[in-house]
Amino acid sequence: MKSKQLITIVGPTAIGKTSLSLKLAERFNAPILSCDSRQFYKETRIGTAVPSEEEQSHAPHYFIQDRSIFDDYNVGQFERDALKKLDELFKTHDVIIMVGGSGLYVDAVLKGLDYFPEISPKIREQLNKDIESNGLFSLQEKLKNLDPETYNSIAVENPHRVIRALEVCIGSGKTYSSFKNKPKEARNFNSIKIGIKADREIIYNRINQRVDNMIKEGLLEEAKAVYPHKKVNALQTVGYREIFSYFDGDYTLEFAVSEIKKNTRRFAKRQITWFKKDPKTIWFDYLVNPKIIFETVQEILKINKY
Repeated sequence: MKSKQLITIVGPTAIGKTSLSLKLAERFNAPILSCDSRQFYKETRIGTAVPSEEEQSHAPHYFIQDRSIFDDYNVGQFERDALKKLDELFKTHDVIIMVGGSGLYVDAVLKGLDYFPEISPKIREQLNKDIESNGLFSLQEKLKNLDPETYNSIAVENPHRVIRALEVCIGSGKTYSSFKNKPKEARNFNSIKIGIKADREIIYNRINQRVDNMIKEGLLEEAKAVYPHKKVNALQTVGYREIFSYFDGDYTLEFAVSEIKKNTRRFAKRQITWFKKDPKTIWFDYLVNPKIIFETVQEILKINKY
């Protein structure tokens, strides 16, 4: 299996990862695995920028709209499912492409996850009640006191991340950070990670254009269809939260769209920070001739093979 190669494409949202994945898939006759945690769900196509049917027709795609927003699905389950699918696909392919902007999900496949003790669901229930009664800030402060290392390393504006860290702290009596960075099982394939980059202004302009296109393509109608289920975890994400606030009468449509753009830009900034932590990532400008990427990958494949 060590002769098998997984080429992973990373980078901020709207940078052009899908386009490059299709070119690489064609060049190496490879299937594509999505590790974008927002694209798993069949009810949310427009707001998560799922590759079009035409794009997906160029290569077999996996983990794209293969479940419902009502299905509980987490990164641990994805790690298990993705590794199983890779084992299956590597029987008939020497090269597989993986693409997505969810850093934790990328790391789960390439490196393995940190594993945490089982926690009573009652703790999470209580934390959810606390956030409804007292707001996110109170939980942020609690996490800051119990585990300052985690507080300073996660997106504390994300309530799910805060609650997850707190439930481990409370349920185990140990810090969430104490369970991280343990030795993990080695992978039985070689890995190449390609990063796509651009100047911040270019990324932001591409994000703004993408959001405008989503509105034209019917994001409002898509969000309206799932609005009755707005508290489902899969919908607690940029592009839907803001539209739901518009439906609730808290935002004007113009303000909701501006908030989607702003929050997507913030998301992109966090993606860049996450992916730049890996010194093994080979970065290319978003306008680079794909032939240069092909040649670079081809050379690495030769080295890995011998």
